[in-house]
Amino acid sequence: MAKPRTFLFACTHNAGRSQMAAALFNRAADPACCRGISAGTAPAERVHPEVVEVMRELGLDLSAARPRKLDEPLARQADLLVTMGCGEDCPYVPGLRVLDWQLPDPKGQPPEMVRKLRDEISARVLQLLRTECPDGH
Repeated sequence: MAKPRTFLFACTHNAGRSQMAAALFNRAADPACCRGISAGTAPAERVHPEVVEVMRELGLDLSAARPRKLDEPLARQADLLVTMGCGEDCPYVPGLRVLDWQLPDPKGQPPEMVRKLRDEISARVLQLLRTECPDGH
Protein backbone atom coordinates (compact mmCIF):
# COMPACT_ATOMS: atom_id res chain seq x y z
CA MET A 1 0.00 0.00 0.00
CA ALA A 2 1.26 3.45 -0.92
CA LYS A 3 2.19 6.00 1.72
CA PRO A 4 -0.47 8.71 2.18
CA ARG A 5 0.30 11.98 0.42
CA THR A 6 1.03 14.94 2.71
CA PHE A 7 -0.51 18.35 2.14
CA LEU A 8 1.19 21.13 4.10
CA PHE A 9 -0.87 24.25 4.84
CA ALA A 10 1.24 27.27 5.81
CA CYS A 11 0.55 30.78 7.00
CA THR A 12 2.59 33.27 8.99
CA HIS A 13 1.65 32.40 12.58
CA ASN A 14 0.09 28.91 12.15
CA ALA A 15 -2.65 30.17 14.42
CA GLY A 16 -5.54 30.70 12.02
CA ARG A 17 -5.83 29.95 8.31
CA SER A 18 -3.44 27.00 8.12
CA GLN A 19 -4.83 25.41 11.29
CA MET A 20 -8.36 25.64 9.90
CA ALA A 21 -7.28 24.25 6.52
CA ALA A 22 -5.46 21.23 7.99
CA ALA A 23 -8.34 20.39 10.34
CA LEU A 24 -10.95 20.68 7.59
CA PHE A 25 -8.75 18.71 5.19
CA ASN A 26 -8.23 15.87 7.67
CA ARG A 27 -11.93 15.69 8.46
CA ALA A 28 -12.82 15.29 4.77
CA ALA A 29 -9.88 13.16 3.59
CA ASP A 30 -9.37 9.41 3.70
CA PRO A 31 -6.29 9.07 5.95
CA ALA A 32 -5.13 6.08 3.91
CA CYS A 33 -4.84 8.40 0.89
CA CYS A 34 -3.77 11.78 2.22
CA ARG A 35 -3.24 13.88 5.32
CA GLY A 36 -2.97 17.55 6.10
CA ILE A 37 -0.43 19.21 8.37
CA SER A 38 0.14 22.89 9.13
CA ALA A 39 2.95 25.21 10.12
CA GLY A 40 3.93 28.88 10.11
CA THR A 41 6.97 30.97 9.33
CA ALA A 42 6.69 32.88 12.64
CA PRO A 43 4.56 30.63 14.89
CA ALA A 44 2.34 32.21 17.52
CA GLU A 45 2.07 30.80 21.03
CA ARG A 46 -1.44 29.45 20.46
CA VAL A 47 -4.24 29.23 17.94
CA HIS A 48 -6.27 32.44 17.81
CA PRO A 49 -9.30 32.17 20.16
CA GLU A 50 -11.68 33.39 17.45
CA VAL A 51 -10.50 30.50 15.24
CA VAL A 52 -10.93 27.95 18.04
CA GLU A 53 -14.48 29.22 18.55
CA VAL A 54 -15.67 29.04 14.92
CA MET A 55 -14.06 25.63 14.40
CA ARG A 56 -15.76 24.33 17.54
CA GLU A 57 -19.08 25.21 15.85
CA LEU A 58 -18.25 22.48 13.31
CA GLY A 59 -17.23 19.98 15.99
CA LEU A 60 -13.49 20.51 15.44
CA ASP A 61 -11.53 21.30 18.59
CA LEU A 62 -8.33 23.25 17.99
CA SER A 63 -7.88 24.31 21.61
CA ALA A 64 -4.99 21.87 22.11
CA ALA A 65 -3.37 22.54 18.71
CA ARG A 66 0.06 24.13 18.96
CA PRO A 67 1.53 26.30 16.20
CA ARG A 68 4.80 24.98 14.82
CA LYS A 69 7.64 26.33 12.74
CA LEU A 70 7.66 25.85 9.00
CA ASP A 71 11.16 24.88 8.04
CA GLU A 72 12.77 23.13 5.12
CA PRO A 73 12.83 19.62 6.70
CA LEU A 74 9.08 19.82 7.38
CA ALA A 75 8.40 21.17 3.88
CA ARG A 76 10.39 18.28 2.37
CA GLN A 77 7.84 15.84 3.86
CA ALA A 78 5.06 17.44 1.81
CA ASP A 79 3.77 16.51 -1.60
CA LEU A 80 2.07 19.90 -1.93
CA LEU A 81 2.52 23.19 -0.06
CA VAL A 82 -0.49 25.49 0.21
CA THR A 83 0.57 28.96 1.35
CA MET A 84 -1.79 31.52 2.87
CA GLY A 85 0.04 34.73 3.51
CA CYS A 86 3.61 33.69 4.31
CA GLY A 87 4.83 34.69 0.83
CA GLU A 88 8.56 34.73 0.35
CA ASP A 89 9.17 33.69 3.96
CA CYS A 90 8.00 30.17 3.06
CA PRO A 91 10.97 27.88 2.43
CA TYR A 92 11.79 26.95 -1.13
CA VAL A 93 12.04 23.22 -1.70
CA PRO A 94 13.08 22.18 -5.21
CA GLY A 95 10.37 20.13 -6.87
CA LEU A 96 7.69 20.90 -4.27
CA ARG A 97 4.47 22.12 -5.85
CA VAL A 98 3.08 25.27 -4.28
CA LEU A 99 -0.44 26.70 -4.36
CA ASP A 100 -1.02 30.18 -2.94
CA TRP A 101 -4.40 30.99 -1.44
CA GLN A 102 -4.75 34.73 -0.88
CA LEU A 103 -6.82 34.80 2.30
CA PRO A 104 -7.08 37.44 5.04
CA ASP A 105 -5.72 36.85 8.54
CA PRO A 106 -8.55 36.08 11.01
CA LYS A 107 -6.68 37.42 14.06
CA GLY A 108 -8.83 39.89 15.98
CA GLN A 109 -11.68 39.72 13.47
CA PRO A 110 -15.36 39.45 14.48
CA PRO A 111 -16.91 35.95 14.49
CA GLU A 112 -18.94 36.54 11.32
CA MET A 113 -15.77 37.37 9.34
CA VAL A 114 -13.92 34.35 10.78
CA ARG A 115 -16.90 32.11 9.89
CA LYS A 116 -16.88 33.45 6.33
CA LEU A 117 -13.14 32.76 6.08
CA ARG A 118 -13.61 29.26 7.55
CA ASP A 119 -16.28 28.51 4.96
CA GLU A 120 -14.06 29.81 2.14
CA ILE A 121 -11.19 27.62 3.35
CA SER A 122 -13.57 24.64 3.58
CA ALA A 123 -14.69 25.13 -0.03
CA ARG A 124 -11.07 25.38 -1.22
CA VAL A 125 -10.09 22.28 0.76
CA LEU A 126 -12.94 20.27 -0.77
CA GLN A 127 -11.94 21.42 -4.26
CA LEU A 128 -8.32 20.51 -3.54
CA LEU A 129 -9.40 17.03 -2.46
CA ARG A 130 -11.53 16.61 -5.59
CA THR A 131 -8.62 17.50 -7.86
CA GLU A 132 -5.65 16.02 -5.96
CA CYS A 133 -7.17 12.97 -4.22
CA PRO A 134 -10.32 12.04 -6.17
CA ASP A 135 -10.42 8.59 -4.56
CA GLY A 136 -9.40 9.80 -1.11
CA HIS A 137 -12.31 11.68 0.36
